[in-house]
Amino acid sequence: MLKIKLFCAAGISTAMVVRSLREAAEKRGADVQIESGPVSALDHEDKGDIDVALLGPQIAYELDHAREVLEPKGIKVAAIPMTDYGLVRGDAILELALGLTQSA
Repeated sequence: MLKIKLFCAAGISTAMVVRSLREAAEKRGADVQIESGPVSALDHEDKGDIDVALLGPQIAYELDHAREVLEPKGIKVAAIPMTDYGLVRGDAILELALGLTQSA
């Protein structure tokens, strides 16, 4: 099972993205667990808790910090493109997460 966590500032729009991601995963038959959390929790994540960390575009400025903290733990990190996030394209965001795990 692939564990994906979306990080955001406030979480309101992220709830819609998480729902869309779950729907896309279900349609695809992907074995994933999808959660969301605040950017302040980045420093406390460990491998096993999550495999992929996706940052909402509103906190993309945290990308370098997230990579510095999470990649040494084996957690893949990316920022969600603004268009995919804004249009709630769960299928495209799922592809982003799956692509990160395939480029290992």
